[in-house]
Amino acid sequence: MKRFLTLILALAAACASSCSGSAERHISDFSTEVYTPIYASRFDIRGTLKDASTLITVHSPWQGAANLDQHLILLRGKAKAPRNTDVQAVRAPVRRVVCMSSSHVALFDAIGQAPRIVGVSGIEYIHNPIIRERSLCGELRDVGYDSNLDFELLTALNPDLILLYGVSGENTVVTGKLRELGIPYLYVGDYVEESPLGKAEWIVAAAELCDLRGAGIDSLRKIATRYNAQKTRLDPADARPKVMLNTPYRDTWFMPPVQSYMVRLIEDAGGSYVYPKNRSNASVAVELEEAYLLASGADFWINVGACDSLKELTAQNPKFAEIPAVVDRCVWNNNRRQTPAGGSDFWESGTVRPDVVLHDLRTILCGGDDSTYYYKRLE
Repeated sequence: MKRFLTLILALAAACASSCSGSAERHISDFSTEVYTPIYASRFDIRGTLKDASTLITVHSPWQGAANLDQHLILLRGKAKAPRNTDVQAVRAPVRRVVCMSSSHVALFDAIGQAPRIVGVSGIEYIHNPIIRERSLCGELRDVGYDSNLDFELLTALNPDLILLYGVSGENTVVTGKLRELGIPYLYVGDYVEESPLGKAEWIVAAAELCDLRGAGIDSLRKIATRYNAQKTRLDPADARPKVMLNTPYRDTWFMPPVQSYMVRLIEDAGGSYVYPKNRSNASVAVELEEAYLLASGADFWINVGACDSLKELTAQNPKFAEIPAVVDRCVWNNNRRQTPAGGSDFWESGTVRPDVVLHDLRTILCGGDDSTYYYKRLE
């Protein structure tokens, strides 16, 4: 009888524990839509009916990662992380974050949470003044690059989460070591989003990590409202100025596809991309002679690499001096705001402020008055 009573009490305790939300959470628990992105295609947030825990799922977080999902469980209340599983879990809200990309910094800054960042990769390339000041004060450290991470320093920082990015695949050297050290991580796929507002929508994912989902949604709504108010809606018969992109890289000129981030911005600003036949999902290499002809037929030429003047641009190829956009001083680069080491704020805060980028491009295509935020006219 005593053994039977003990068993009953144990079962009751287990039931009470489960009902109070202290059970382990698994991916299968998250069947309720919490946030379905409007513009982004690379993440979603789901919840469980058992407690306030949520699951961030990142879809195809790097180029070529088709049908690959990565998950992060955000534990809340008394929920426990799953044991004996590859699923990452962290208790929300995260208070100490390491960002391996400057665009991750921008996500937290957009919701006023940059002080949560305790580590970055490449401080000399980060433009954010809060991050740079905290680095000078010793409140934030540079943890290194890629496989050359300073794991000893990373451990000392005691982060709740490290945000990674993948170029062509998972860096198993890094993730294997992070698992060994017990540091949760999440691959962020903002850079592979093709929609300008889709990149910005990752603000909501960052806000979810901080238990500030509402603030993230509100920030995105304001950005989207400003962006959509500026979008140029022209009749198909209206003439649009033609825009050339990029410069040669090792004697090869890469032209992005029509659905890419920059081309969408150009189209929304009222411009016409000079290479509409690239309807693939990646940039394609174009022969220099063909690219030269494309540039010669463009009204504007933007995003010209590291060039800071027309002299630097034409030094790459003397024939560039004959291109009409160069002759007419209609060459603009997105490097008005950069660090001494060359870190561009266009690829930092610009990723979460497509409304400001769109305003720049509209200003440029309307003749340009040098009041742009990210762009400057080359002289």
